[in-house]
Amino acid sequence: MMQTSFRSGCPINLGLEVFGDKWTLLIIRDMMFAGKRHFREFLASDEAISSNILSDRLAMLVEAGIVTRAGDPSHKLKAIYSLTAKGIDLLPIIAQISRWSRSYMPVDPVLAATGEARDKGGPGAIDAQMAELRRVHLGES
Repeated sequence: MMQTSFRSGCPINLGLEVFGDKWTLLIIRDMMFAGKRHFREFLASDEAISSNILSDRLAMLVEAGIVTRAGDPSHKLKAIYSLTAKGIDLLPIIAQISRWSRSYMPVDPVLAATGEARDKGGPGAIDAQMAELRRVHLGES
């Protein structure tokens, strides 16, 4: 169940209570940049999330309205996860974290390429990426 009381009303605290642990942001990252939509795809990420933590974080993201869970029409035993508009709106935050890390941390150049390409795309690049996420996850044209 979604938390109804929070440590404080500070805007930063409120955001961190929803998406402030590494696993939650990595799941969202995988949905945004790697196109992952299924449980097993998330398990295959380099960071090696455990299945019980993944289950917990996906349930929390669904409860928070950041992700939806539906039956996968291509496989009746699988669920497919989709970002909501609320989840897609996290893209600029995740892009900024990537930009900071590329400036100050020892990033893998291959893994940094997507962020660098987005930065080179200018101010409209994030909007274009968000529009593509809305098309894929929300069915918008």
